[in-house]
Amino acid sequence: QVQLVESGGGLVQAGGSLRLSCAASGRGFSMYAMGWFRQAPGKERDIVAAINWNGVNTYYTDSVKGRFTISRDNAKNTVHLQMNSLKPADTAVYYCATLGIRYGSTWYQAAPLYWGQGAQVTVSS
Repeated sequence: QVQLVESGGGLVQAGGSLRLSCAASGRGFSMYAMGWFRQAPGKERDIVAAINWNGVNTYYTDSVKGRFTISRDNAKNTVHLQMNSLKPADTAVYYCATLGIRYGSTWYQAAPLYWGQGAQVTVSS
């Protein structure tokens, strides 16, 4: 069992930056790929970025490429999402999640196993 707690959300103007953090407790954090997801009102929860267990491989959805960076520190059981050049369209509740095992080039599509409680990110125009 892994417990996840997000922090770092807030209100920022368009063009600004925020850094989300996800702290994990419980066993096995370093074994899991991790993902950041977001859900805007009335929309589905979609993956934003993912990082494999050792940080070598990452994935970004097209809309955030070049603006967001995912990273992890297995010694501290944390994963981060640095968000730059934020846009109003990035407004959503952001969730971190552990990912299950999926082999191959679509490893980031593994089913989420554990979720954090979410962090609100609001970008004003």
